[in-house]
Amino acid sequence: MGSLRLFPLLCLILLASALQSQNSSAAPAAPAPAAQSPAPGTPTTTLSVDVKVVTLPVTVRDKKGKIVRDLTKDDFELEEDGKPQSIRYFSQETNLPLTVGLLVDTSMSERDNMDRERSASRSFLDQMITRPTDRAFVIHFDREVELLQDLTSDHAKLEKAVGLIDTQQAVESVQSSDQGSGSHRAHGAGTLLYDAIFLACDEIAKKQTGRKAIVVLTDGEDRGSQETLNSAIESCQKAETVVYGVYIGGHEDHDYDNNQMGRRGGMGGGYPGGGYPGGRYPGGYPGGGYPGGGNYPRGQQQNRPNGKKILQEIAQQTGGRYFEVKKKDSVDDVYAQIAEELRTQFMLGYTPPKDQTSGYHSIHLTAKKKDLQVQTREGYYSGQ
Repeated sequence: MGSLRLFPLLCLILLASALQSQNSSAAPAAPAPAAQSPAPGTPTTTLSVDVKVVTLPVTVRDKKGKIVRDLTKDDFELEEDGKPQSIRYFSQETNLPLTVGLLVDTSMSERDNMDRERSASRSFLDQMITRPTDRAFVIHFDREVELLQDLTSDHAKLEKAVGLIDTQQAVESVQSSDQGSGSHRAHGAGTLLYDAIFLACDEIAKKQTGRKAIVVLTDGEDRGSQETLNSAIESCQKAETVVYGVYIGGHEDHDYDNNQMGRRGGMGGGYPGGGYPGGRYPGGYPGGGYPGGGNYPRGQQQNRPNGKKILQEIAQQTGGRYFEVKKKDSVDDVYAQIAEELRTQFMLGYTPPKDQTSGYHSIHLTAKKKDLQVQTREGYYSGQ
């Protein structure tokens, strides 16, 4: 009987203990709202600050022409539009991706130079394209501009493209079989130097990051381009691309150009959809005409443009360099100098004024030490 009386009391004690345990474990289950974590998939608000940095590839030489490498940012003075600027970034950076464009003049005036140009170009591209992040493209131009190989790091493809470089006459003796190959062409008459540079910068280099340069092998005389010298230079500046102009003189008699209109299928064709890829110039280029592009009249050879001065101007405005192939300086020698520059460039960066207007801005970079020559581009475009 005594045990029966104790049983209800024991049950009450066990029940009270269970309720207390349940309340104590449930208490932390309601944390303060400030401590709650966002549910999975909930977007996180971040503050983004867009800071424009102008970068300059810089090469410095001493009075003997040798490249100087042991410099710091404190050895330079920089101005934009005549106003002093602070150099914020400075390095001798060779790990940035490298984009190289090879543009070769294949008009008949260059017919005696093709073999040595092909041989030297193969070696040059082998030297420069050493990593998967380094890429090159190959363009030839005469009375049309043709992209023989788009951007690639594949040496076999680049070598094949260089092997296709030849003069108009040689190419026309071979039955064309690339109608469906997807190669891009822009047709005109004569030697479309300015159009080729514009295509290389505006349609290819502009979309890339890192170090960018194009090498142009030509006699510097444009005949038939719809782009002008100024628009070609502007396209390089907007694409932040350095141009190395390599003058290779050839035959000076260009009267054959007047008989070229029926070659390679005449004036038809061009890029799919007309103009450059993406419909940049559907139905043809705007403007044109000599002296900005275009043919100059037969018999007025004294009015022909100075190819050397044209290449010098392009190189100077874009931060590149002008070379002239002579007996003592072969194409291989010139390529070796360009390769050395690209491997030893300083990369300099600064933040432009916040209140600057859109458009072109001039850059003036000098070395504090006398007898040092600084090579870089002379300006850039903002808000483009």
